[in-house]
Amino acid sequence: MVKTIKQLADELKVSKQTIQYHYQRLPAKNQQKDSKGKNLISPLAESIIKDRMSKPLLAKNQQNDSKEPTKTSKEENDLIITLRREVRDLKSERDKQLATKDRQIDHLTKLLDQQQQLQLTTVTENRELKKRVQKLNIRIENTEELKKSQRLQDNNHDFASKSKLNNINNKNNNKIKKPTKKWWPFW
Repeated sequence: MVKTIKQLADELKVSKQTIQYHYQRLPAKNQQKDSKGKNLISPLAESIIKDRMSKPLLAKNQQNDSKEPTKTSKEENDLIITLRREVRDLKSERDKQLATKDRQIDHLTKLLDQQQQLQLTTVTENRELKKRVQKLNIRIENTEELKKSQRLQDNNHDFASKSKLNNINNKNNNKIKKPTKKWWPFW
């Protein structure tokens, strides 16, 4: 049956603060509240609180009886040794995992650095290629202009040659067409 802190305190004949202290140290899954927000204590939480409240009494009794080691203290020592060993093993495993992660991070950092260097090299090569293409385009344009001027010169030369040839032909024609003295008027 679910109880309030006050009900459990009255039942155990302790203060509400004592019950509240132990209640707040319970795992969250064992803490309950009603619709008004009051703390409720389930039977499981009640047994945990009762157990915790009885431990200080046991500890005082054991201090009085500590002259003779009991079985429970030997079992507790074994448990402590086992727990320490497990903690040491867990720390070792954690350190191995951290070392592995560090190596992975170093590897990824190197790969990133290499990728950035390749990117920079590629950008530099692209710039150089663009400059070369521009120079080649300028050469092509100059070559085309040179060809055009060459054609104009050839055309001018052809025109001049034709003009000279026409002049020569005209002179030759003039020579041929000169009136010759006709022979019949002499008759």
